[in-house]
Amino acid sequence: MAGQDDAVAAVRTVLARLCKRAGLSPKRLRSTEIDVRPLLGLYAIDQHARLSRTDPAEAVLPVVADLARQLPPPHRLIVDVGLALGLLRGHLPDALDAAQLYAPDLGRRRDYLSAHWPALLRAAGAEPTAAPTPTTRQLRGRLEHEAFTLLAQRLVTASGYASVLPTRQAAAAGDGRAGTVTVIGDAVLDNICSIIDHFPGPDDPATGTFRDRPGGKGLNRAVAAARLGLHVRLISVVGDDLRGRRILDHLRAAGVDTDLVRVVPGADTPVAVVLVTSTGEPLNIACPNERVRLTPEDLHTTAARHAIADADAVLLTFEPPPAVIETALELTARAPRPRLLVQPVPSASGPQRFYRHFGAIDYLIGTRRELTALAPGGSGDLDDAELCRRLRVLGARTVCIAEGFAAHVRSDDLEVDIGRFPVVLEDSPGAPAAFVAALARRIVAAGGHRAGPEDFRWATAAMAATQSTGDISAAMPTADAVDRMVELAAEASADGAGNR
Repeated sequence: MAGQDDAVAAVRTVLARLCKRAGLSPKRLRSTEIDVRPLLGLYAIDQHARLSRTDPAEAVLPVVADLARQLPPPHRLIVDVGLALGLLRGHLPDALDAAQLYAPDLGRRRDYLSAHWPALLRAAGAEPTAAPTPTTRQLRGRLEHEAFTLLAQRLVTASGYASVLPTRQAAAAGDGRAGTVTVIGDAVLDNICSIIDHFPGPDDPATGTFRDRPGGKGLNRAVAAARLGLHVRLISVVGDDLRGRRILDHLRAAGVDTDLVRVVPGADTPVAVVLVTSTGEPLNIACPNERVRLTPEDLHTTAARHAIADADAVLLTFEPPPAVIETALELTARAPRPRLLVQPVPSASGPQRFYRHFGAIDYLIGTRRELTALAPGGSGDLDDAELCRRLRVLGARTVCIAEGFAAHVRSDDLEVDIGRFPVVLEDSPGAPAAFVAALARRIVAAGGHRAGPEDFRWATAAMAATQSTGDISAAMPTADAVDRMVELAAEASADGAGNR
């Protein structure tokens, strides 16, 4: 935490010093005697400069202005006037003077802000309040310190901005990909141990192989969707350590857009231990870092809301904190466009808090155990039909039990039972990610229409095409590999019928 606190303090100091004279501008940043490196070196500034093909000094103003707009009205007003951002220019009532509010001298700006505080606060969108009007001295002291501390915190932890997003989306729309998917979930470094013979006992060591690879449910689904030809954006968090940089490089190499992956300064990227049996069954041990986790604020940035609303499909697991899951469900429900595919894994304690959002879920996908843990009154005694019925009563449009390279699907107008694909392993660590990514691929490619039997068959084939006891994201299949699995299964079925 000390690393992040130091970064916030350094950025706050730079912003406070830049308030003097005419405020923040690219020209000022290039010519000032102030050491502005803590500000220019921020991940968000570097990202904006890279994406908009400008230098960091040019990128600071749009990033700061975008984040300032998201502050509570009193803080927003103080930051706006202090840095002379001009957020209220063109939005002031006739009785107020923008030239005075954004005067070239900080003292004049403060005086005008104090003299017209109630009217300016209303112009900034605040509700009427009986709070006293701050004096110039109070502004110069505690109030500016609080406002710039909050802005500095947002800058240090920020990840993406809408000012460059539409351009990138337009480019993506013409690059031949099937459509756009936004994935919300974790990105970690998996320590994978593939057990060759048996699980160890106290006096019975086992033999296996070890490797570490980028993983996490969010990352694996993002890579799986990109491998199938979709334009993919991942909303996630990593630390600024070697593991975090390795994860970002892995995602970019896979064709995943990382603009919305927040990088936490001075923090270690989480790891997970994955034990994979000789039959392909994975057992997971999470080693989280609470500093490096998604927050609801990550989804409320302009760019994240844009990414969710404009996606053809949104993929969500229960890996993020419950408040983030609720926020994702709420934002997706408000957006008219995306199909929402949810996998309730890992199982959440107290899943009832999500029930009111189930009407937003187009496809609820999981194993029998995962879906039973989610269902009201769930127990191991529920048969498939009753399990699906209980979850559909809550609002989920389609419920799919997907495991063991087979699938059972129920909705108001669909009953599909897809038998096990003829493969050697009993399970595969990458199967859930491959299934949801493949289903999203079919839905998006069909223009968002409801999935039918052949779409679910293709998604089940994608599970079978991931057979692996090692690197999970590397096992994600291409569309051609899934097609081949469908053909092989058809041939095996025909041969079996011919031999009877």
